[in-house]
Amino acid sequence: MKGHSGQESQELGPSHPQQLPVVPSAGALKVVLLVFACLCAWYSGYLLAELIPDAPLSSAAYSIRNIGERPVLKAPAPKRQKCDHWTPCPSDTYAYRLLSGGGKNKYAKICFEDNLLMGEKLGNVARGINIAIVNYVTGNVTAARCFDMYEGDNSGPMTEFIQSAPSKSLLFMVTYDDGSTRLKDDAKNAIEALGSREIRNMKFRSSWVFLAAKGFELPSEIEREKINHSDTKNNRYSGWPAEIQIEGCIPREPS
Repeated sequence: MKGHSGQESQELGPSHPQQLPVVPSAGALKVVLLVFACLCAWYSGYLLAELIPDAPLSSAAYSIRNIGERPVLKAPAPKRQKCDHWTPCPSDTYAYRLLSGGGKNKYAKICFEDNLLMGEKLGNVARGINIAIVNYVTGNVTAARCFDMYEGDNSGPMTEFIQSAPSKSLLFMVTYDDGSTRLKDDAKNAIEALGSREIRNMKFRSSWVFLAAKGFELPSEIEREKINHSDTKNNRYSGWPAEIQIEGCIPREPS
């Protein structure tokens, strides 16, 4: 038995350890992957900074979050029209807008062809009835005055001013505060002769606007007059009704 064992040992010879391939540990692999991920993140940040150098971080983050979303188309701001109309007047017409006063701090305005004829900015509007006269043929303003109807005797001078308007004139009238207390029949008759249907209905602090033509007729579809009476239950302002306005396009005289 012994001899057989020794012979077997001689046939096998001395034993040597078998060499296996070196496999990196799991920890080392994680370190390599972490370093690689850090390098990728740094490089991505570098590229982002180069592409949008002036954009703030919040804007850049927002842009990244919205990648792939449909672009939002924004409508352009509407173009401003003459006298702040919503839609433009045809080229062969005059644009106008009349606005009565409202309360103590909202003054009356008369706008014609985008020109302010009477208003707070010009300092030519005051308590009472404010009137501007425009040459219908040329479109030029010929006169503008305000007449106090709460104090003083201004009904007569206002009547003369209205009657002095030459033929082929446009007359624009707006109230601020009170336009009725000292309004006499001579003035009412003169305004009524121009086509007003509301002048005899004027009351204390009524808001009133009126467009008149002297020496020619305006088209029937043009808005010419509006009134709003003071009512303690419905007044927008304390002691005053809401302001009112009319606007439109007046056909020019054919050339």
